[in-house]
Amino acid sequence: MAKVFDLAIIGGGINGCGIARDAAGRGNSVFLCEMNDLASGTSSWSTKLIHGGLRYLEYFEFRLVREALIERERLWQIAPHIIGPLRFVLPHHSGLRPAWRLRLGLFLYDYIGGRKLLPPTRSVDLAHDEVGKPLIPGRFSKGFEYSDCFVDDARLVVLTARDAADRGAEIRTRTRAVEVRQHDGIWHVTIEDRRSGVRETIQARALVNAAGPWVENVLASGSGVNATSKVRLVQGSHIVVPKLYAHDRAYIFQNADGRIVFAIPYQGDFTLIGTTDRDYHGDPSQVKATPEEIAYLCDAVSGYFAKPVTPSDVVWTFSGVRPLYDDGASEAKAATRDYVFELDKPGGAPLLSIYGGKITTYRRLSEEALEKLAPYVKGTQAKEGWTAQQPLPGGDFAVDGGPALVAQLMRDYPFLAPAHAYRLVHAYGTRARQLLGTATSMADLGRDFGATLTEAEVRYLMKHEWACSADDIVWRRSKLGLRLTPAAITALDEWIAANSLAEKPQQQVGGRA
Repeated sequence: MAKVFDLAIIGGGINGCGIARDAAGRGNSVFLCEMNDLASGTSSWSTKLIHGGLRYLEYFEFRLVREALIERERLWQIAPHIIGPLRFVLPHHSGLRPAWRLRLGLFLYDYIGGRKLLPPTRSVDLAHDEVGKPLIPGRFSKGFEYSDCFVDDARLVVLTARDAADRGAEIRTRTRAVEVRQHDGIWHVTIEDRRSGVRETIQARALVNAAGPWVENVLASGSGVNATSKVRLVQGSHIVVPKLYAHDRAYIFQNADGRIVFAIPYQGDFTLIGTTDRDYHGDPSQVKATPEEIAYLCDAVSGYFAKPVTPSDVVWTFSGVRPLYDDGASEAKAATRDYVFELDKPGGAPLLSIYGGKITTYRRLSEEALEKLAPYVKGTQAKEGWTAQQPLPGGDFAVDGGPALVAQLMRDYPFLAPAHAYRLVHAYGTRARQLLGTATSMADLGRDFGATLTEAEVRYLMKHEWACSADDIVWRRSKLGLRLTPAAITALDEWIAANSLAEKPQQQVGGRA
């Protein structure tokens, strides 16, 4: 007889992978398919922050902000290799929000989320403090500095999927759900391997539609559901420029249009600037930063930095589509970032569709999704809350243990350059040793593709993290595309194609159940 999964999930972004991990950890049999690479859609095109969303206080989204603030430190503790604290400087602009409003907002931000590990807000004299030096002289005299966290967003998704697979979930990438139908109270999902064209049908007692921008497409593929909720596609674009200043703080700048723009230290030698908010119409897979958006971001930060930023400074752009719940807001910037569930039972079996959400709140979203499915999926109450305590793969060390881990890795593998060891720890944590194995020299790691990317790492990513192409590796599993030449990336693609059959992804690593 064909296996019937407890839960099938369509979509390999942060929401789908988060639900897969939580459900598998509670003893459910889980199947997840993603039509492209994990995190290839919205989840890898964020501003790379785990944050409460300071500006959402203006829209009275207090529940969302409080939940996100609580999640900041929880996520930092379960993934200290890819998440860490970041201080933000908010200059007071005399022509925009008054200082008292900023101070009140930051007071709420500090205390409604139960902050314990992150340092509190402080006032800053921008005329004398080092964080004022990159700014236009004489224009900004006071400001505030507060805490949030940065995150490697795509690695968060991949490691969440890895943990789900370690706990028994079946993860299929490059696999599209082409039809979903019910027969006798069971979901039948026809899937197609996009590389081979082979189709098969899997069965599940419950179905989660976590397809993000494509959530309505899934519902239209035979589900029998006429959705009452609508998705609002909002484009967010970012630019990356060479490093704009020497210190390690980020900036949050207010604009006259009511929006805010971040300038964030990025990958050591760069500054990340974003984001935009504009309604998007078209194929979400074709979204790109427009010249107008690039100019907008350059102009926004040039109103603050002493040295103007121009489009010619941009070394990389990326753009994603946020699948927000359409709450009827007149402007994209005002559309809610909260998540909304729609539970349907067209033939008796449940179909849960997800609208909206933020990377920061993905873990709570996952818990609430399983609470919605509790009457239909076994074990959903058994280990509630476990994902807040169990580290993601490689994250089993203290939040302040990164430097010690780098030092130990260099002692055990003395051929590693400091920058190489640092990068491995902040990508793989304690699992960096699995990648390095018994190597005693750089030569033992095989071919050098450039920018510290070795054959050993590529093989690890293919075997354990579902990497199938150079793009998967240099733009999602890492951001080494910023440092590799186009010729090196092409050579990597050619090597992967020649070695792909030898490195079939492992379903389970570590044997946890």
